Amino acid sequence: MAAFKLFSGKEKKDTLDRGLEKTKESVFRKLSRAVVGKSRIDDDVLDNLEEVLISSDVGVNTTLKIIDKISERAAKDKFLGTDELNVILREEIISLLEENDPEGGIEFGIPSMESPYVIMVVGVNGVGKTTTIGKLAHRFKTMGHKVILGAADTFRAAAIEQLEIWAKRTGVEIVMQKTGSDPASVAFDTLSSAKAGKADVVIIDTAGRLHNKMNLMNELTKVKKVMQKVIPDAPHEILLVLDGSTGQNAFEQAKQFTAATEVNALALTKLDGTAKGGVVIGISDQFRIPVKYIGMGEGVDDLLKFDRVEFISSLFK
Repeated sequence: MAAFKLFSGKEKKDTLDRGLEKTKESVFRKLSRAVVGKSRIDDDVLDNLEEVLISSDVGVNTTLKIIDKISERAAKDKFLGTDELNVILREEIISLLEENDPEGGIEFGIPSMESPYVIMVVGVNGVGKTTTIGKLAHRFKTMGHKVILGAADTFRAAAIEQLEIWAKRTGVEIVMQKTGSDPASVAFDTLSSAKAGKADVVIIDTAGRLHNKMNLMNELTKVKKVMQKVIPDAPHEILLVLDGSTGQNAFEQAKQFTAATEVNALALTKLDGTAKGGVVIGISDQFRIPVKYIGMGEGVDDLLKFDRVEFISSLFK
């Protein structure tokens, strides 16, 4: 069950560069306007930079942290030139994200353990939750792991059907019941099957409703408790899937879901083709929960393990 990369470094870099093209174009266009007519980083440049970062969906709190760091550097070096701004931004943002996620690694894999590694996936409808599960199943299977999917989003018939399509596409087992069944019952059956069949990875889909946070919290809590009857420390990972192309709306969803359940990993999807890629920086910083995966396209291989250094380097190169 050892982890290894499926992408070569160049393939991953090319996918990342391609996916961030619109965000880079937008950020650099705004940065160019922010420093026009200026040769050094002064208060006007910092004010303009603040506006650039906020309008690029980095978020107010994270933007202020970045501005403070750059302001400190500018105060120490009165002749810090605007031509150095991209390099400085890259260095300070990477440093900020390292403070909040010192363990952040780049390997795509799961820990070695006796029982199956259980991932419970949460997120509202339409964010790419089912697609992310399918891509994860594909990755783990390609790495040699035995994978089982659990269709515990029993609220929508379409959710069960979509997950079944992904199971067939990736060649992994799926446990499902009819629409309207108890989600906790599906989770119990899935983990029981995974344990008996000596599976390596279990991925449980859950309902994408957010209109009533208390009901959501109660449902997710019940699903977790039932899982623990089969595997006491399950789920090992609660992965919140967010649509990166929605910008600040993704922040709001992250707030609500992290309040409703113990999210310990994030996946941001649909970052290709959007100018809102800066949201990854703010969410990674503000929620102090590792961004684990980023979606960079529709292809089955277009789910990347998030590497903050590669991401920021690609954005500000």
